[in-house]
Amino acid sequence: MRILVTGGAGFIGSHVADHLLGRGHEVAVVDNLSTGKRENVPEGVRFHEADVRSGLGEVFGEFRPEAVAHLAAQMDVRRSVREPAFDADVNVLGTIRLLESCVEHEVRKVVFASTGGAVYGEQREFPAKEDHPQYPVSPYGVSKLAGERYLHYYETQHALSYVVLRYANVYGPRQDPHGEAGVVAIFCGKLLEGGTPTVFGDGLQTRDYVYVGDVVRANLLAAEAKAGEAINIGTGVGTSVLELVESLAAQSESSFEAEMAPERAGEVRHIHLDASRAMAELGWEPEMGLHDGLERTLASLR
Repeated sequence: MRILVTGGAGFIGSHVADHLLGRGHEVAVVDNLSTGKRENVPEGVRFHEADVRSGLGEVFGEFRPEAVAHLAAQMDVRRSVREPAFDADVNVLGTIRLLESCVEHEVRKVVFASTGGAVYGEQREFPAKEDHPQYPVSPYGVSKLAGERYLHYYETQHALSYVVLRYANVYGPRQDPHGEAGVVAIFCGKLLEGGTPTVFGDGLQTRDYVYVGDVVRANLLAAEAKAGEAINIGTGVGTSVLELVESLAAQSESSFEAEMAPERAGEVRHIHLDASRAMAELGWEPEMGLHDGLERTLASLR
C-alpha cells in the first residue's frame, strides 16, 4: 500500500514511517521541519519538505497515496493557550485542506493522531472510555476534537474511511528533550545533564504514559484494519509527575529532586485511558512497562 505520513520527520511520525516501510509498504513523508528532524526520516522513504496547511496537492499528485497517516500538528498545549489562532490554523485548517486533497486524489483511508488527554478535558471517570464527555480545556484539545468531527463529515459526505487514535502521553526514543512538550524526554534530558526537573503545580497530577513502540503498533494495525471510530491508545495506568521523577531518580546514581513551580493554564489534572476498544477493534494492547520504557528512553539519549 502507498502510505503518506504527515509529520513523518517528528518523534512519533518517524517511527511510524520506519515500521510501515518494514512491513513492505511504499512510504512518503511530509514535514515542514519546524520541530521534526530530517535525520529521523528512514532510508528508503520519499521525503517532501512541505507544510500541511498548503493542502499538499503536489505531493498527492506525485505520490498518489492510498492511505494517509496524519500526525502533523501543533502539539504543544501551552502554545495553544498562548496562540489559539495559530493552533487552529495548523490543526483545524491544515486538517481540512489535507482532507480535501484526500478526496480529490481518491485516498481510501486516513489514520488520524488525536489526543486522549486533551479531548476529554477534566476526566469524570477513570479510566476514560471513548464515550466519556468531551469538554476540552485547551485550544489544542478543541482543535483535535474538531479534526475528529471533520473526519466524520468527510466520511459521511465523501466516503473517506478513517480511524482516530486518541493517544495518551507518548514517550520514547527520538522525543526532543529540549522541547516544550514531552515531560519524559525533558526530565530524561535534565537527568543526563545533571540538571533539576521542574514540576508545575503540586506534582500529584497524573498521566497515562504509553511507549512509542506500542503507539506505532496501533498505527500499523489501524492502517491495515477496517475503518472504525475513535480508539484510545493508552495503558489505563495513571502515574503522577512526582512518581515519574522518583522512577527516573532510581535509574541514576546522582541526586534528582524536583523544583516546584506554579501550575500552567490549559492542563488537565488526571489522564487515564481505557484501551479495551483497541483490543476489541485492533487486537492491540500495550506491551512496554514504564520502568523498561524509561530505561530505553534514557539509553537512546545517552
